[in-house]
Amino acid sequence: MAKPLLLSFAFCFLLAFHGCLGRQRYGASQQHSLREQGECRIDRLDALEPTNRIQCEAGVVESWDPNHEMFQCAGIAVVRHIIEPNGLVLPSFTNSPQLTYIVEGNGILGTVIPGCPETFQSSQQSQFGPQFGQGGQMRGGEGQRFQDQHQKISRFRQGDVIALPTGVAQWVYNDGNRPIIAVTLLDVTNNENQLDINPRRFFLAGNPQDEHEQGGQQRQGRRPQQRQLGEEGQQRGQCNNVFCGFDARFLAEAFNVDLETARRLQNENDNRNNIVRVEGGLQVVRPPREHGGRGWEEERERERYGGGRYDVNGLEETLCTMRLRENIGDPSRADVYTQQAGHISALNSHKLPILYWLQLSAEKGHLHRNAIMVPHYNLNCHSVVYAIRGSARIQVVSDDGQTVFDEELREGQLVVVPQNFAVVKRAENEEFEWVSFKTNDNAMVNPLAGRTSVMRALPDEVIANAYQVSREDAKRLKYSRRETTVFSSNESGGSFSERRAEA
Repeated sequence: MAKPLLLSFAFCFLLAFHGCLGRQRYGASQQHSLREQGECRIDRLDALEPTNRIQCEAGVVESWDPNHEMFQCAGIAVVRHIIEPNGLVLPSFTNSPQLTYIVEGNGILGTVIPGCPETFQSSQQSQFGPQFGQGGQMRGGEGQRFQDQHQKISRFRQGDVIALPTGVAQWVYNDGNRPIIAVTLLDVTNNENQLDINPRRFFLAGNPQDEHEQGGQQRQGRRPQQRQLGEEGQQRGQCNNVFCGFDARFLAEAFNVDLETARRLQNENDNRNNIVRVEGGLQVVRPPREHGGRGWEEERERERYGGGRYDVNGLEETLCTMRLRENIGDPSRADVYTQQAGHISALNSHKLPILYWLQLSAEKGHLHRNAIMVPHYNLNCHSVVYAIRGSARIQVVSDDGQTVFDEELREGQLVVVPQNFAVVKRAENEEFEWVSFKTNDNAMVNPLAGRTSVMRALPDEVIANAYQVSREDAKRLKYSRRETTVFSSNESGGSFSERRAEA
């Protein structure tokens, strides 16, 4: 009898929980539909490169100007981290949801989700953990040594997309032998951000620089930063982490440690910036890696449990064990594949359920030389296209039929494509790889040419009369292109630049 009652209670709790999240999601949808109205007066787009660079002890942080009109229009900010081997990105959290794409390298991600247990443990020597005496001194029997325990950490690799909710603290460590390059989009106009449209990163340690501060200029609407230490130590130095503004005596009481240890939390005059070097490697509790390279595949299969978006947060998955990562860089998992042209992989909330509440998604694409992604538009989101490798000619057309972007997008650059603006990509002299961050968890793309296009769905009589062509030409417009999304253009009549010259 008790078991059915327990199951009934669990079902009611989950139903109520889904209802709460559903209301939050409705508010988030409203926020996205009202995303900075009046800011998107677009007559020209630009290929943008980072405008701010912070040199750190073990890496570099680069960011794009969040006050640029295109970022203001889309309601986003973008940061790129280059993390050297043995580099540790200091723990921090942000005021908005974020998506990170791993361009190169592999490493360790640690997240701190409120209320979740410390499930990674090196031993179970003591039921109650370490014992401390007056003044914070650890005590125990002779020969006893407290073993560490912490929340779950996970590995990531090239091609992974990592999703993090608002306010979830994170840290990253490069335990590989080559640099990690990671590009992060922050959705500052998401309903989860209750502050303002300024991207804000709250560091828990160090004396980091503001990654969005442009050449010493404060961000729009920001007051000058308060970098002095708390009342107890205002004359002693400068500091930028969240502990800096507290009186060190309060910290000593809160953590039950001595005053000098409390002052170390404030990292005064620490010049290592946002990414620090770990001498001798980082020793953390984690499962061993599989031999023979099978670890990634087996981990992926363990994490995949199937089902659609309404399976989230059921008995199979809880808040503390939710998946935060999915790989879209592996060509074998492509959603669209053409041998001569390339492939595309899409990531949405059906594949990674946490995106359902973040209201974000991503797309990874690869075009071979002389290949084209057909003209298309995003029905329900803005798209931030970041060039991973190579280059491509991209054209974007606005609602009044004007070409607002017609340039080569090169490695390391990005362009913001507004919602419903038509776009076409063509790799000409080299292959082209890109990742697109999209401001909807179930981004929808509508092609204008090809087998699943708008043109294919129209009656040929409508096409003939709309464009003043014959029925035969109308049929050719409908049926000549058999591919769905990408195709090789070796026989398609020259490049964009050649056709412009001929015109």
